[in-house]
Amino acid sequence: CSETLWLPLDPWQCPRPGWMGLGAGRSWGIISAFLTSPCLAGHWGRCIGDCGWGGVRSRAVWCTHAEGWTTFHANCEQQDKPESQRRCFKICDWHLELFEWEVSGWDRCGLVSAAGAEAGAELCVTAQHGLQRRSVRCLQKLNRTVVSSEICEHFSPQPPSEQACLVPCPRDCVVSEFSGWSRCGPGCHRTRAVLAPPLYGGAPCPNLTESRPCGAPACPLGEEQHTYSLRLGPWGQCRPPHPKDAELAARTMLDSGSDSAERSASAVPGSPPQDRAAEVEIGHQSRTVRCVRSDGEHVALSFCLQEPVPATSRPCVMPQDCSTSEWSPWSPCSGSCGWGSAAPGLRSRRRSVRSVAVGNGTPCPQLEEREACAAGGKAPFAWRTSEWKACQVSPLLDQQNPHQQQQAGLCGGGIQSRVVYCAQIIVELGTQRPKEVARPVDGKLCQGPAPAASQVCHLPCLAECAVSSWSAWGPCLPESCQHRHGGRGFRMRQRQVMVDPVGTLAGCPHLVESIPCEDARCHEWVVSEGSCVPHRGRCGPGHRVLKAVCTSRTGEEVPHHLCSELPHPEVVACEVPCARDCVVSEWSPWSPCSHSCSSRNAEGTQSRSRSILALPAEGGKACPPERALQEQRACNEHPCVHFFWEVSPWSSCSQDVLGTALNTTISWIGEATCGVGIQTRKVFCRRSSSGQVTPKRCPESIRPEVVRPCLLPCRKDCVVTLFSEWTPCPTACQPGNATAVKQSRYRIILQDSDNGGQPCPDTLYEERECEDVPICPVYRWKSHRWSPCVLVPGSVRQALPGQSEACGHGLQARAVTCVSEQGGSAAVGDCVRWAGAVPALVQECLVPCKDDCTFTPWSKFTACSSGCDTTRSRRRSLTGRSRKRDKCQNTEVYPQVETEPCPCEAFTSQPHGNWSDCIIREGPSPLQLGVAAQAAARECGQGVRLRAIACYDSAGALVEPSHCSTAGYIEEPCTVPCPFDCKLSDWSRWSPCSSSCGPGVRVRSKWLKEKPYNGGRPCPKLDLKNQVHEAVPCYSECNQYSWEVGPWSPCKINGEENSLHCGEGIQTRKVRCVKIKAQVFQIKKTQRCPAQRSLCLVSAGWSGCQLGANATCGRGERRRLLSCRRSDGATVSMQLCQQLQLEKPVPTSSRCVVGCAVDCQLSPWSAWSQCSHSCGTGQMVRGRSVLLRAAGEGRACPQQLTQHRSCPVKPCYSWLLGPWSPCSVQGGQCGDGLQVRNLTCVVHDASVSATSKPVENALCGELPSKENVLQLPCSVPCPGDCHLTEWSEWSSCELTCISGRSFETTGRQSRSRAFMVQSAEHRGSCSGQDMETRPCSGGKCYDYLWQSSPWRDNVRTVWCQRSDGVNVTGGCPLRTKPAEVRHCSPACRKPFSYCTQRGVCGCERGYTEVMRSNGLLDYCVKVPGLEDKKADVKTIAGKNKPVNSKMHDIFKGWSIQPFNPDGKLKVWVYGVSAGGFFIILVCFYLNNPKYIQKSQNISQHCIAGI
Repeated sequence: CSETLWLPLDPWQCPRPGWMGLGAGRSWGIISAFLTSPCLAGHWGRCIGDCGWGGVRSRAVWCTHAEGWTTFHANCEQQDKPESQRRCFKICDWHLELFEWEVSGWDRCGLVSAAGAEAGAELCVTAQHGLQRRSVRCLQKLNRTVVSSEICEHFSPQPPSEQACLVPCPRDCVVSEFSGWSRCGPGCHRTRAVLAPPLYGGAPCPNLTESRPCGAPACPLGEEQHTYSLRLGPWGQCRPPHPKDAELAARTMLDSGSDSAERSASAVPGSPPQDRAAEVEIGHQSRTVRCVRSDGEHVALSFCLQEPVPATSRPCVMPQDCSTSEWSPWSPCSGSCGWGSAAPGLRSRRRSVRSVAVGNGTPCPQLEEREACAAGGKAPFAWRTSEWKACQVSPLLDQQNPHQQQQAGLCGGGIQSRVVYCAQIIVELGTQRPKEVARPVDGKLCQGPAPAASQVCHLPCLAECAVSSWSAWGPCLPESCQHRHGGRGFRMRQRQVMVDPVGTLAGCPHLVESIPCEDARCHEWVVSEGSCVPHRGRCGPGHRVLKAVCTSRTGEEVPHHLCSELPHPEVVACEVPCARDCVVSEWSPWSPCSHSCSSRNAEGTQSRSRSILALPAEGGKACPPERALQEQRACNEHPCVHFFWEVSPWSSCSQDVLGTALNTTISWIGEATCGVGIQTRKVFCRRSSSGQVTPKRCPESIRPEVVRPCLLPCRKDCVVTLFSEWTPCPTACQPGNATAVKQSRYRIILQDSDNGGQPCPDTLYEERECEDVPICPVYRWKSHRWSPCVLVPGSVRQALPGQSEACGHGLQARAVTCVSEQGGSAAVGDCVRWAGAVPALVQECLVPCKDDCTFTPWSKFTACSSGCDTTRSRRRSLTGRSRKRDKCQNTEVYPQVETEPCPCEAFTSQPHGNWSDCIIREGPSPLQLGVAAQAAARECGQGVRLRAIACYDSAGALVEPSHCSTAGYIEEPCTVPCPFDCKLSDWSRWSPCSSSCGPGVRVRSKWLKEKPYNGGRPCPKLDLKNQVHEAVPCYSECNQYSWEVGPWSPCKINGEENSLHCGEGIQTRKVRCVKIKAQVFQIKKTQRCPAQRSLCLVSAGWSGCQLGANATCGRGERRRLLSCRRSDGATVSMQLCQQLQLEKPVPTSSRCVVGCAVDCQLSPWSAWSQCSHSCGTGQMVRGRSVLLRAAGEGRACPQQLTQHRSCPVKPCYSWLLGPWSPCSVQGGQCGDGLQVRNLTCVVHDASVSATSKPVENALCGELPSKENVLQLPCSVPCPGDCHLTEWSEWSSCELTCISGRSFETTGRQSRSRAFMVQSAEHRGSCSGQDMETRPCSGGKCYDYLWQSSPWRDNVRTVWCQRSDGVNVTGGCPLRTKPAEVRHCSPACRKPFSYCTQRGVCGCERGYTEVMRSNGLLDYCVKVPGLEDKKADVKTIAGKNKPVNSKMHDIFKGWSIQPFNPDGKLKVWVYGVSAGGFFIILVCFYLNNPKYIQKSQNISQHCIAGI
């Protein structure tokens, strides 16, 4: 058997070899479910489960042998088995509102540490590569605590914490120029200041001080004249009094007559009672006083004795730290897991103060801690909506009637709105079914975009019933066909419904009319003619046989026995035309009857006709006469009295008691119904000419129904949400005299009531006072009597010279206890929490000496009169021996009366700030949260604008505005201009049809009357004449008109005297335009004429989109007409194409849409925000948002979505610190002292240019710590000391830039202090110079450039200058520094040469330079003709001595030197070369043999010239 061991694996690494060496042991291996690495180590799986701390993460655990193979779990010790599950924090989507990434700003760019960085820095030109970092943490929003980064990474990736950057090249410290030398004393000094600190590894700042000895003569030895200064050292630590002194002090206090509660208030050490703020112990502290000579040496104190002698000891308060209790246990988690709260829970703990800090003791730490906690699961939230409101339609501009203020019966496209709110969803326990709770919560809790609160809708247009024309009267039919023949009946005619009525109570008119008739038959014979059969051959006279068919009243063929007598077949004579005969067409159908009935004045007739198709040939039968081509017969011979059934409108749908059983089984066309009811109406027979008649006159078979089933309208109760949660009441306690705090809740209407349902409640908003609001407990500090004045202990005082008398300044203490509202004692921590700062425990006091003046306490101020210019005063008087001392009688030094002006209650006001926006005040309306904006809200018209006022008292100090005005504003009326829409005229009349034959268009138009402004509805698209048109198709029948021509008159001879009556004359005839009557053309399809032309249908253009009568937008129809066109392009009558039954080539109608005018919809104005500042000048703002953008011709959104107004100007009270006083050494000339400044309570309006007025200290509240604010240790240097100078002024703000461009937003500025050494022997004790740097804004980029003066004797001055003209030291790179001394390179070692001002070698006077090709001097040649004997002297001095003659430098430039000093040829060399080449070319041209003889003289001249 092998030994088994538990061996848990590292969750991140493989097993170590040492673990494998445990013999044949077995261990537990741990790996997550998704890890497949052969290494038996992994990490925990993902956190699953409920949100928050209810999550669980797991891992797999198994037993493994040390050699790596897996075995059974039983082989490992179970008590050592690692855990396989642990709790974790499960992140859910709603946690998004609770956590966020906190990203700090990028720190300064630092160089990346790498090998060779130093070498690279030397070669830096502009910048180097660097790295900058920032802090990235995942925080809980509520208490800003750091949590695991995994939580925030669930919602968004972690922002980068590092990025590459550029580091400018190292820059040395930049200092200013030295100041002037100081006056001569022990030494002369001058200083300079730091302008910019060293950056990025630049050189440190140089010494800021320079010293030099002065020229003052030294005094003979032993005759020096010295001055002496009293040097005061710093105060030492506060030491407790000696036990004997403490006992004496306690005895003194006992003898003072104080009560027993105060006898141990400040003398008995130990822990204080529970109700006392602290136990005060008064000790003493001392300091050294020395005499210093002007050379810095310490001498005897007698050299510096003065009156009065500075105190070397004083009483002090022994420091005592603040003492607190232990932390209380954590409170229960206070999170709200209910409605409307996205914040996690909180728990807190507190500790109380046992004793406050005294003296320089450590102040009290934080007394309360809060942290987030898991308050239970959260329920998800989802967006919910109410039902859509009624559709609201706005008229288009071209549909507006300027004469009607309201548009009634509008239809078509419109806008409807609904309420969108956020509701919470909870899950029923055990069912896991989501149960929705319709209770509104804050919209921030719902994720994702909210559903639309408005949409485009369609309101059906009102339509009247449209019917067709009456059909022809039918045959006489009986009521029933039970009797086959004879009897009374009716003849009927019908018409059809063409357009069903929409939205009207009146239905369609009657559709059937009848007239009584006799001899009604159910069946009748229908006779038709057969074809004509010639008697002989194929043409000529013949006959045709009439065929009879028995038909029912519906036109169906039935057996012959159903008809009455069988008619005998009749033979009708006819004729088939022969080839030469006249050809006549068949008879046309009978025309419609001219009258629907017959009366005395009118009878109905109908006709038919036939036409001549071919004229007879010679010998053929002639055509029938004109009258034989027309036939006419009587029709509708019945009288003009007809009957019809008339009905009343249907009643409303009511419940049918008898049909209840039917309702349970019937379904109404598959719709969900609320039951089936009945509707009834009245039916009565009516005669056309008179009123109601007996029902027998109307056919019973077509009697309309009186009762019909209907859908009972569903009863709709009003549906409202539950009330929202009450707004939270304050958890913090409220003062007892505070106004009652209210909380509110609201609910939303989801469905309005209808059809007798339960109406909506009147109350949608409720408000109540908060109950059980904690009242802050009342505690107060109780101050006891001051103890006697405690001086320095006598043992200490007697050891000092001249301080034997027990008098002077001291300290006195008092006990301060905590008292409850009922007067009982309470813990100190309660008063620290509820009663504010602890009253002073110690104060300074004065024990008068024998020679001091003593006074009575000040009396109270006298009463003030009512006037504002009066004063009040108080008095005091001398006491004891002081009344007899003359110095005490000096009222200028010791005043006995004080006077001050009385407070005045006169106030004045002044306007402050700008006028607010013009505010339209809305009338009071009940608050409905979540309801969309009402269209009736006023957006323009009369309003007010406000301007804040500042109220001042008689002294000019700002006071509360309520002293001057109740509202704190002045008002003036204003006007918000209303938007004016585009105004168009009425429609013009329709124009005539554009075509006289076939399809055309009729047009009407509107023109612009007034343009829109102030955001009104825009105009539709207008043409160049500012008109908008509408076109509809029209059709003009072709051949409607023709010229009718009369016969010619007899010829009338022109000449009246012409007796022959012959010759030329004039004939006349009448010509007129007449309308042609409609003719019926019949064209047989089987007959083709060679000259006939083909016909076709051609479509015209589309009309505009036509809507209903009152429709404003939405779906419509556009139409186009067809024209009948002949093959030659001529338009002919449409009847010709109809007779041919030609197929329509294109559709003549199509659907279209007219865009709806959507006005911009805005939310209501929000409530005014809190003032941006608690005092002074602030702003309040309110806003509104766009719910629906404008579309089409809708009114655009206004530009102003926010409004501002100033807050009432409230006074700001603050403590104002005065300037620091010079360092005061109390009673001495040098050493350690104090700087003090005053603290004043002032009032102002917090503006930049505000003037402050001092007011009472009580208005500023708690005093700041006086020790830290009003006093500052300082020192005055003694003779011989080294000391730091005062701080220099802050330098200008400078940015770090690369090539003139800054890559940072904040700059830096510096200041410095230089140290001054008055004697060299004290230099070792001096500290170094000091420098401070601070960030600043509004900095500039500065360049540092080397500047140099002109050369003077090969020497010049070089300095560094900043781009703003300031001369500095540092900042300019040393590698680019210009040379200050100029040297010729190479050196001038040739004879008679020297280094010129230009830095090149030249020759002495009398010598000229011979240069090399590279521009350097080769040697010097003596100029011929100049006799200079001195130049022949062959001495080294003569060779190298430079000639500093300006004339020499000027004239030596005229010597023949082909090269410039830079080695390039001079310009004159190129000129001489070009001239010589030109002369050679000319000579060569002239030496040509053709021109030798002609120009011989010229050639000789050229040769001579050359």
